[in-house]
Amino acid sequence: MSELPLAGLKVLDLSRLLPGGFCSLLLADFGADVIKVEDTGMGDYVRWSPPYYEGADDSTRSALFLSLNRGKRSIRVNLKSEAGKDVLLALVRDADVLLESFRPGVLDRLGVGYDRLRADNPRLVYCAISGYGQDGPLRARSGHDMNYLGLNGLLGLTGERDGPPVQAAGQIADLGGGALMAAVGILVALRERDRSGLGQFVDCSMFDGALSWLAMLAAEMFATGHAPQRGDVGLAGRYSCYRPYECADGYVTLGALEPKFWQAWCEGVGRPDLVTHGFDSPGSESHAVVAEIFAQRTREQWRAFASEHDCCLEPVLGLDEALDSELVRAREMVVELAQPGVTQPVRLLGVPIKLSRTPGDAARAPGPALGEHTDEVLRAAGFTTDQLSELHSAGAIAGTAEGRQGTFMSS
Repeated sequence: MSELPLAGLKVLDLSRLLPGGFCSLLLADFGADVIKVEDTGMGDYVRWSPPYYEGADDSTRSALFLSLNRGKRSIRVNLKSEAGKDVLLALVRDADVLLESFRPGVLDRLGVGYDRLRADNPRLVYCAISGYGQDGPLRARSGHDMNYLGLNGLLGLTGERDGPPVQAAGQIADLGGGALMAAVGILVALRERDRSGLGQFVDCSMFDGALSWLAMLAAEMFATGHAPQRGDVGLAGRYSCYRPYECADGYVTLGALEPKFWQAWCEGVGRPDLVTHGFDSPGSESHAVVAEIFAQRTREQWRAFASEHDCCLEPVLGLDEALDSELVRAREMVVELAQPGVTQPVRLLGVPIKLSRTPGDAARAPGPALGEHTDEVLRAAGFTTDQLSELHSAGAIAGTAEGRQGTFMSS
């Protein structure tokens, strides 16, 4: 197998939970050496989030933790101690990327913010994922995915016209606005570093990133002066030809936005008279007819219909059905990973980006125990056995955790 494309890239990941964890997971899957810099207490909170696998080390039993942290290494450093800060500075001197997700200013107050770190390593790419960005009126405000979507308009536009806003099952701001934008920002800054030799600060706001998902709707509003309302968004409820429909045993999705697809559906169900009504709104007479037609067949019957009539029609699957589908198997989007202490292989989602020559490797290493690699990483950074012993004794670093360190909801 060819060398992974990010082999040799050293990433210090100080983040916790989902956005930073997913960002560094993408980098790890393509070969980056991602070192989770965790505190000497409970570490990354997601380690203690149920459900748990039986038999593994306490800090690697969480299915949620393992889903985000395969292929990484873990060290424990107390950044509130001077000796712990010196450890981080020593690691930064040889790092390519530092990723963090604290509120703006936290690392500055600890004395290890960007200005201090780049003094020791001008080539460092420093990426900070935050809710509302490093400046602005809400920089210090707490928040989660739904809060960001509420403030940037996306949540308010999602749902039926007379119904409440509808939360998505996936974390749009955390992943789409935070993790993915951060990964792109890091790779862009690294590419620029190839030219200039200098790193830079990557300010990644989950609010900003998710707002950018509304690019087409914002453009429409800027051009017309009309603010779209929930249920009146073209690709989120306005058109009869582009909606989910209830069928005899569940739901299906009709995405017949182009006239040729809508015509194929209308002719396939024997209703060519509906061809001119694809863009009618819910509540119209024609929409009621379409809904009635869908209700007469099962999901499987509609799946068979879509195989005969090219009209962008698919069933709405449960997660269990989706993960067991032929499509997911063909795309290798479920992988198995051997995890120490777990008797059966751990099943995880695969690598979503497919490279032809140097594909990512989701199974190259298991999720690390809390502090599993502290001494290993610090020895490679030049610390002697005596220095490591002193750091352990002073509480500046810690090794592998023994027993349960906390719960997910702890602060």
